[in-house]
Amino acid sequence: MRRLGEPDMTVLRVCFFPLLLLLSLAESASGQWKRHTIDNSSRGADGVRVADVNGDGLPDFTTGWEEGGVIRVTVNPGPDGVREKWPSVTVGKVASPEDAVFVDLDGNGVQDVVSSCEGGNRSIYIHWAPERKRYLEAEAWKTEAFPAVQKKQSWMYAVPMDVDGVNGIDLVVGSKGGGSSIGWLRSPKNPRILQDWTFHRLYDAGWIMSLDLHDMDDDGDLDVVLSDRKSKAAGVKWLEHPGFEVAAQGKRWKEHLIGSRGKEVMFLRVADLNDDGLKDVICTNRNGHMEWFRRLKGEGVRWEAHMFKLPFGLPHGKSVAVGDMDLDGKVDVVSTSRGPEPARCVAWQRWAQSPMDHNWIQQDIGGTEGSKFDLIELIDLDADGDLDVITCEEVANLGLIWYENPLR
Repeated sequence: MRRLGEPDMTVLRVCFFPLLLLLSLAESASGQWKRHTIDNSSRGADGVRVADVNGDGLPDFTTGWEEGGVIRVTVNPGPDGVREKWPSVTVGKVASPEDAVFVDLDGNGVQDVVSSCEGGNRSIYIHWAPERKRYLEAEAWKTEAFPAVQKKQSWMYAVPMDVDGVNGIDLVVGSKGGGSSIGWLRSPKNPRILQDWTFHRLYDAGWIMSLDLHDMDDDGDLDVVLSDRKSKAAGVKWLEHPGFEVAAQGKRWKEHLIGSRGKEVMFLRVADLNDDGLKDVICTNRNGHMEWFRRLKGEGVRWEAHMFKLPFGLPHGKSVAVGDMDLDGKVDVVSTSRGPEPARCVAWQRWAQSPMDHNWIQQDIGGTEGSKFDLIELIDLDADGDLDVITCEEVANLGLIWYENPLR
């Protein structure tokens, strides 16, 4: 029997146990996630791109190693083996690679790799893949440069795209520095004859960080969404695809500003952040915050800009990805940043009341190990039902890595 004045323990348990549980979950979620190495065989891992190279339904990765001067592919061993180093192959050796991306350029059903290089190299390469049964044999790969852009610009990024509806896949490419641009490499009838590829300039750039493809104006073709980091061109924009017939003439595309004019913008993602059925744009920059450009309903392509702070007060954002990290039905933002070392450079953030919140709830992923991370992919690598974080780090030579989501 409870004496007069004593607390009702049943009521206390009902009231406080959920609170304690929430605090416990928050505490465990804010700690560093377990890091696994996919590949650390070279130096300066700079970027990660995804494709299924062997048809097993599992994501494989390609990475350019800037200081090591190699392009490598890692093949997913399946959920039981993802916590160990993955089978991998060097598909080419090129100086100063900034980006590597999968593309079946000759349409033979096997994923090749295109690399973009800066420094003194200033060239774009195709690494022709062998037949699948020899995919992990380095000597079976062949590397060639595209003559139309060789030694022309400091190339930073490439995306495969059928620009003109003729001869299959073309390449949209971006660069930085003097005379930089976004343009496209037009595929000839026989894509194996590299001297027949031609370059067509679309946009005068400062320093291209991101290129993404999305039908922004809902006219049935893919437009190019970009982040430009430097000079008077700085900002987040999209280039309007004029349709196959006009694109085939090699003319420039109409440029549209999304936002961040004059800011040093970094990587971006196209994603629906507020679940209204419209694709928004989220971008990091080196001004201490991220920007969410909310797509507005109605006619035309219109945006409303909202700002929220980078995690842990870090000044310089780098990369960003969007996904539901805690399986609460709302998408979250995962980002990498740079700051005075040691800093918690890999983190995820969730909003409390609305994506319009200026301060999002911040939670650590990577601890203080590593300082210069690049692109992020969110994939359930261990098949446990939650999203893991794949990225790479090039200063502390962590290499190509993934962080295991502790939710499940």
